[in-house]
Amino acid sequence: MIDLSNKKIAILGTGANGSCAAADMTQDKYDVILIDQWPDHVNSMNSNGLVINLPDETKKVNVSAYHLCQLAEMNIKFDYVFLFVKAYDTQWVTKLITPYLNAEAIIIGVQNAMTNDRISDIVGSDRTLGCVVELSSELFTPGIIQRDTPNQKTWFGIGALCNSMETRLPEIKKILSSVGNVDIIEDIVSAKWMKLIINAMCMGPFAMLGTSLYEGFKITGMREIIMKIGTEALLVGQRRGYKIVPIFGLSEDQINNSNNPIELMLDKLIKDIGPNARDAVFHDHLKGRYSEVDEINGLVVKMGKEMGIDTAINQKIVNITKKIHAGEIKPSIENLIDFMEYS
Repeated sequence: MIDLSNKKIAILGTGANGSCAAADMTQDKYDVILIDQWPDHVNSMNSNGLVINLPDETKKVNVSAYHLCQLAEMNIKFDYVFLFVKAYDTQWVTKLITPYLNAEAIIIGVQNAMTNDRISDIVGSDRTLGCVVELSSELFTPGIIQRDTPNQKTWFGIGALCNSMETRLPEIKKILSSVGNVDIIEDIVSAKWMKLIINAMCMGPFAMLGTSLYEGFKITGMREIIMKIGTEALLVGQRRGYKIVPIFGLSEDQINNSNNPIELMLDKLIKDIGPNARDAVFHDHLKGRYSEVDEINGLVVKMGKEMGIDTAINQKIVNITKKIHAGEIKPSIENLIDFMEYS
């Protein structure tokens, strides 16, 4: 029996997904502290509780939330830190939290993109666990989350970066089981790349059109374009040595028996998140924020160039996203014109 009753948990980055996780862990009586950089969100959570609107119910959970600037005032050492920040914020946030870690503390990067090494380079691979997540949620109003993926369809894959950390995986599995289903994955680095492929296919491309996945796939030729984006990313990953491994709760047999495992994973994600979900890049465009497209499609392009692999479609996604962020164009179906040759 794993006893976690006296362990302190930090959720660092309580945007939509971080808030969902924090609410569930708190409800299960874990000692959880939420840390975020949006003052209005922190204030609302402390004053009114954290509201999670799910497809079939609404939860209201009283939480302990702190502004990022209050961290220096906290006389606390954490046993587990779950990073829910954007991939490009990984290094500075990891350095920020390092002085507040217990000697055997673990940091788990519950993030998109390939952030494992960024964390382990700072705290060591013997204090880092990799994580892949399937959870769709939205945060527009402080203190109120729209969670599109219910607990029974939420999924985490966790894995160690070194052999010495494999014995710590059951601790994290137990904690994350409050939020969704959890699998321990032997090759977590390949699993992270599998998720990056799916993100490359379903985040930037649909966000640039201003549509959800459900609506976007109704566009003639869109599935063909999306699959070619995924094929580019898959080829880059395979050249790098990443393997095709199951994610999102799929089994080895399902992957091995599929003619197109990437499409299988994509369809599983679409089914689980539901018709109302809008991806994180879509949210970033709506809020005028920098997105993770450079960390996802951009990484495919960067690695492709290094290995002499053509990644023209991913490059187009990067270019259009940069124009949207610069205010030169808006998310629109018209942005699909340059892609029709691939449909």
